[in-house]
Amino acid sequence: MRHRAYRQWLDPDVLPLLERLVRSGAWWDVVDEIAVHPVGRVLLDHRGEATRVVDAWSVDRDSLWVRRTAVLAQLRHGERTDTALLARVLVANLDDTAYGTDFFIRKALGWALRQHARTDPAWVRTFVRTHADRLSGLSRREALKHLD
Repeated sequence: MRHRAYRQWLDPDVLPLLERLVRSGAWWDVVDEIAVHPVGRVLLDHRGEATRVVDAWSVDRDSLWVRRTAVLAQLRHGERTDTALLARVLVANLDDTAYGTDFFIRKALGWALRQHARTDPAWVRTFVRTHADRLSGLSRREALKHLD
């Protein structure tokens, strides 16, 4: 799906297929590839429609992998990161949430924050400070890894 010849099909209509692949793959090596690349591309190119889907995925009741996909979807967006969306998906998966204590969610939170820190370290420091009581040590360490 990453090949340029297939980019024409990376629109919001492909999101149900990508969700199905995430649910059936259900492991980090499958999920991360899907989240960062095709889901990330759809989100970047179709912000309006895709944002609603990613928001819904961030609170999915049945799958930590769907939630992880929402957390990692903007990993490569850099300066084009929608920080409001990033904050919502992160907060939806902090320690006191349905899957917030799971290692794979905690690691994804830290990774998303660490990556965004390359673009906006002040935003990341503020997020970590604001949510310190609900952010795991793992997520915090990952987030601040290159800032301290």
